[in-house]
Amino acid sequence: MSLIEISPLQLALCALFVVVAGTDSAVLRLGLEKDLAWGTVRTFAQLFLVGYVLKFVFQLSNPYLVLLIFVWMVFWAAHAVRGRVKETKVAIFAPSFVSMVASYTTVTVVVTAFIIQVDPWYSPQYFIPLGGMIAGNSMNAITIVLERMFTELRRERPRIELALSLGGTYQEATADILRACIRAGMIPSINALMTVGLVSLPGMMTGQILAGADPMTSIKYQIIVMLMLTASTAIGSIIVVHVVRRMCFSKAQQMVVH
Repeated sequence: MSLIEISPLQLALCALFVVVAGTDSAVLRLGLEKDLAWGTVRTFAQLFLVGYVLKFVFQLSNPYLVLLIFVWMVFWAAHAVRGRVKETKVAIFAPSFVSMVASYTTVTVVVTAFIIQVDPWYSPQYFIPLGGMIAGNSMNAITIVLERMFTELRRERPRIELALSLGGTYQEATADILRACIRAGMIPSINALMTVGLVSLPGMMTGQILAGADPMTSIKYQIIVMLMLTASTAIGSIIVVHVVRRMCFSKAQQMVVH
């Protein structure tokens, strides 16, 4: 079965779903009408813009341009993390961005070059969508990890300072916090592994099936994606939390987070 084309009229009819949500908001006085309207406008604008950009991107044959586009995507992922983590004492953007670029690029290259064996490995049709999934998924985990870490550092400040005053290092004083933060960031990925195919069909698999791909082929791709996302979440979270934790302490082993 071939892919069914969506006409502008059919697409416009989808706006009725937002009208229903907006009506519910108005009746219950939730005050979400403007956010729903603006979010809908942005969805249409941003996705159509991305569609036109991808038409150009998929024609690229230069690995440096493909990597540059990918780094640009990760930049905005790191920017989103910085916006969600309410911390003013520690500059988290630069270490988060560098760590995310290093870990996400590594995982994406491994997947395209050695697992799927795309030729060439930087083929934008594969590299950009897979890299985008990694950046988007792991971004949420890193946000959880950092937010949890700063909360725990403040809550456990007396115990941490006591450990430091007794001659302990910041690594020893915060080891339990570090493990708890990484564990919290990994929970969504583990839950996804446990429920995939039972609660819902994942996005990539659904898209391929709608496009007419063989279901078994789609399943194989989805398994790769699920394991890829789990690895990138773990690697990215571990690197970022270690780097940012070091920035929470001065050279004299004093906490700078208040």
